[in-house]
Amino acid sequence: MRKFLVVLDQTRECLNAMRYAAMRAAHTGGGVTILSVIPPDDYQHWIGVAEIMRAEARETITAHFEVFAKWMRDKQGVNPELVIREGDPVTEIMALVREDPEIGVLVLGAGTDKSGPGPLVTQLSRSSGNLPIPLTIVPGDMSKERLESIT
Repeated sequence: MRKFLVVLDQTRECLNAMRYAAMRAAHTGGGVTILSVIPPDDYQHWIGVAEIMRAEARETITAHFEVFAKWMRDKQGVNPELVIREGDPVTEIMALVREDPEIGVLVLGAGTDKSGPGPLVTQLSRSSGNLPIPLTIVPGDMSKERLESIT
């Protein structure tokens, strides 16, 4: 089964990437893997604080995932899987792609503000010629209707 890898983060454009990945998976008989990366913290010398922060981050990620997962199951018939990692987002994305041969497409949402499409889109599109899988960039302001029509 081919899986679409989508990144769950705190950006607005993440929603369109989720929608696109779920709709494409539903139309092609594929699956969805949702990756959320917890950035390395600066509190390593405060081990107790760092552990609490990690636990809170995992709870927040899981709560957001459940919202997306319910929509994917109910509306698209797709049961996504959640992967949570810690580290640099680009490094963790690439590691997961190498580890899971079923991942066939990376789906990212592009930001719409003046600062550009976002750090993940910028970094990964620069090296897109060397990626082992296709990269799909979904415009963050694309309407739900337009997404439905192109998937």
